[in-house]
Amino acid sequence: MSSSADLFVVCKQCGSEVSPYITECPYCGHRLRRRAPKLPRAQGSGRSSRRRGRWSIRGRSRSASTFAREGRRRAFSGEDVWAGSRPYATIALVVAGAGSWVAFHARPVLFGEMTIIGPLDGDWWKLFTSQFAYTTGLYAFVTLVTVAVFGWLLERRHGPLVVLFLFLGAGATGALVASAVYSEAVVSGGNAGALALIAAWAIPDLRAARAGREYEGDLLGAAAFAAVLLAMPFADVGASWLAGLTGAVFGVLVGLGLDRVENPVP
Repeated sequence: MSSSADLFVVCKQCGSEVSPYITECPYCGHRLRRRAPKLPRAQGSGRSSRRRGRWSIRGRSRSASTFAREGRRRAFSGEDVWAGSRPYATIALVVAGAGSWVAFHARPVLFGEMTIIGPLDGDWWKLFTSQFAYTTGLYAFVTLVTVAVFGWLLERRHGPLVVLFLFLGAGATGALVASAVYSEAVVSGGNAGALALIAAWAIPDLRAARAGREYEGDLLGAAAFAAVLLAMPFADVGASWLAGLTGAVFGVLVGLGLDRVENPVP
């Protein structure tokens, strides 16, 4: 047998050249030694390896906890479920608004039957139908584009029921507040629901920006959409500023609730 520094040793049984770091000949099975020699270790490698071991364990622990939190968040928000599906609720809201606009031109009397003009007088369904009645094309275009963009983003995150609840709930609440405040209230269009969608979508990014964390959304773009909708009552008498502001508050509250459940405080 040669020393462990040699490149190979010769098996006495079959004469084959084999590695000096094995105990049995792979050709004939003859035992070459009882145990394989230890590999040389550089000075100080034990301490560094122990340090690396500790850091790697901590890294795995952090990764596992982060993955668990992300998994719980995705399990609630439904991102994995809804991200690849079609935004049916958003499509339905946009089609309903556009279809009402076309129907009003064919039968103008429908506008008065769906819009809130003055007291409700028991016509409670106008709290919902008024959200699809637009007085001008500019108002309809801006609102429907906003609903299409932010409704789609929210539906990918939470699913269609949340989008419908936000739009219809904010619109009905805004119309009810405006009817309660003004004796001759005029409420039409979906500015309240559209502002609620913007606010609910922006809440997670706003909280991340406040905490100094990275976020993926475009808050400046969302602010631009919201500013146009809030200024719409100055260009269209059918858009109620009080209903829109109430819808924005409604969206903030719902968005805070959704974000708190997704990212609970430890």
